[in-house]
Amino acid sequence: MDADIPGILRNAKTRAVVGISEKPDRPSYGVASYLMEKGYRIVPVNPNLREWRGIKAYPDLRAIPKDVRVDAVDIFRKSGDVPPVVDGAIAIGAKTVWMQLGIVNEAAADKARKTGIQVVMDRCMKIERMKMKD
Repeated sequence: MDADIPGILRNAKTRAVVGISEKPDRPSYGVASYLMEKGYRIVPVNPNLREWRGIKAYPDLRAIPKDVRVDAVDIFRKSGDVPPVVDGAIAIGAKTVWMQLGIVNEAAADKARKTGIQVVMDRCMKIERMKMKD
């Protein structure tokens, strides 16, 4: 099943960004900043950060408060580090798992799909969003 990328970009308003960096030169920082400017709510996830751009950061997906509904999980981690992130996405009820450019993990993707989660791999959320008309 192919993910509905335009639908995800239109409807997934809250995105947990796993592996977000506080360094402006890192792709995760740039992508999350761009998405925030476009009106999406960013939930930073990085065990080494207390906050990102003034927003409270969480060490992992399961630490995000239950009243915060995460629509999509945007992953900036090595492909081999994806399985526990997918497990977290399943645990919190995310609708989408999005692996950024260069990130592919078929086993984790299959596991997510079997629970009804849409999966995007090896694509940049910012690049895909820039293709859309506002």
